[in-house]
Amino acid sequence: MKKLYKKVMVFGVFDRLHEGHDAFLKQARSYGDELIAVVARDTAVRELKEKTPHQSEKERINALKENNFVAKAILGDAVQGSYEVLSASMPDMLCLGYDQDGLLSDLQKRMAQGLIRKIPVVQLKAHKPYTLHTSLL
Repeated sequence: MKKLYKKVMVFGVFDRLHEGHDAFLKQARSYGDELIAVVARDTAVRELKEKTPHQSEKERINALKENNFVAKAILGDAVQGSYEVLSASMPDMLCLGYDQDGLLSDLQKRMAQGLIRKIPVVQLKAHKPYTLHTSLL
């Protein structure tokens, strides 16, 4: 089956990879030939989620580099909301998690304002969210 897009990008903390992450990454990868995973910086996790990840950003990137669905794992922006990773990687599509409503809203607003280029965005289906969310494990 021919993929719809060449480069697909996802965003996440990806702390202690589990089956839910794999399902998310597999779903995102089905949209394109290459999946780029953007890993939230430790500082961003503390700021946005008010907690410290169990694994460091370097450990989380290394874990994703070993994932079969991910072609490239990169560190997120140093400045929240700057979306420099979009300019640097030039993805053709963005796939967001079922629980990333805030990110979806921010991306749509910035695209509408012309602050970032318009890219198709899809919010993926949840995979056992009540048993496999990292905060529950």
